[in-house]
Amino acid sequence: MLQKKYIECVPNFSEGRRLEVIDAIIKAISAVPDVKVLDRTSDAEHNRSVITFAGSPEKIGAAAFLAIEKAAELIDMQTQHGKHPRIGATDVMPFVPIKNTTMQECVNIARAVAKRVGEELHIPVYLYGDAASRPERKKLSDIRKGEYETLCSEIGTRPERIPDFGPNKINLKAGATVIGARNPLIAYNIFLATPDMKIAKKISTAIRESSGGMKFVQAIPILFPDRNQTQVSMNLINYKSTSMKDVFRAVAKLCKESATEPVESELIGLVPRDAVDDEFIKMAKFKVFKPEWIIEHHLA
Repeated sequence: MLQKKYIECVPNFSEGRRLEVIDAIIKAISAVPDVKVLDRTSDAEHNRSVITFAGSPEKIGAAAFLAIEKAAELIDMQTQHGKHPRIGATDVMPFVPIKNTTMQECVNIARAVAKRVGEELHIPVYLYGDAASRPERKKLSDIRKGEYETLCSEIGTRPERIPDFGPNKINLKAGATVIGARNPLIAYNIFLATPDMKIAKKISTAIRESSGGMKFVQAIPILFPDRNQTQVSMNLINYKSTSMKDVFRAVAKLCKESATEPVESELIGLVPRDAVDDEFIKMAKFKVFKPEWIIEHHLA
């Protein structure tokens, strides 16, 4: 008996305020047979939305292309602003093997979608992660350095900014897009009981790998004036080596040293079942933890 094959796609869009735009992108994705939207998360402060969908290797690429096409139609990077780093309307689109699929299948799909986006939508595309065409493009943060505004001035003038697909000039409205393949990543944020960005920066610097902190942790500080709080916003790129539990304990210890504390945990998108346990859920101060946040819940 043939086993069902699933690939997950977790695109990030540079829109978190006009929810009708995200509705339209979801409608475009859902129009493809054998593809299911599993989750959506929008944040007005970040001005960013994450949509999680899954489907067969044969169909997932078509849904991904339609999502990028709709985002390019409805999001204008010339007027877009938010707290989260970004270079395009569809900022990043990773393909993830989650059930009976391989990383190579995801790499092949990522490259095929990137080629089509470049040729048909005239958007510059950079490949990252396991699909990267060169070592210096494996990390998303390296490609996105300087964000949309810097890329506008550097693409077409600096050789290291030549895209893998599409024109060697910015698409002023849609920006550029990063497409790739990776293992499951967890977008995990911790709010701190202080509006002091110096403390948030100190903690973010202490835990992120690039500053000599915890392996496989990317972290930036963000101010939330409406909450009178700051946030350590993180990507855990290998949760099996450095877990959310490890990170929360480290942040809590650093908070104590700065006379503050973590007040709430937040997940963006879905997580694998083996990434959470009862002990973590109790310690992490979620407002609520829903079973629907587990990927396997949707694939059962």
